[in-house]
Amino acid sequence: MRKPMHIQRVPRSPARQKGSSLLEVLIAVLVMAIGMLGIAALQAITLKNSNSSAGRSQAVIHIYSAYDTLRLDRANALAGRYDVPGFVCAAQTAAEGDTNDYSVFNGWLAGLQGAMGGDACGRIDCDQSTSSCVVGVQWNDSRAAGGSAEEKFEINSRL
Repeated sequence: MRKPMHIQRVPRSPARQKGSSLLEVLIAVLVMAIGMLGIAALQAITLKNSNSSAGRSQAVIHIYSAYDTLRLDRANALAGRYDVPGFVCAAQTAAEGDTNDYSVFNGWLAGLQGAMGGDACGRIDCDQSTSSCVVGVQWNDSRAAGGSAEEKFEINSRL
């Protein structure tokens, strides 16, 4: 008769284990890769939103620049000589009989488009009865996270 075979088990104590198993290493690499992808996505969104914020800052800077120019020649500004009521994206020329001085608007628009891109548009509309003007900027903000293709920013101020 045969003797029953005894399998001798080697006791495993934590002191005897050395290193990590391949599965543990693969799981650690997977967790780290997912974390790195999350950080990259967060950085991309942050970059988009900071570009949008920079566009808004540039819009405000250029609007106040236009107000400074209008305040230098308040009488002509309130008389409507610098008015371009709708958003305009191209330099303006005076038609026959037009008393407007478009050189101020054209210079301002060129600076605006230089800072915000060629698709930026602007408007200046002054009202003599209230001694106030509306200066506005419109630009493409579609690259921002949740941004619209057409962003408008206007400020109404007394001269």
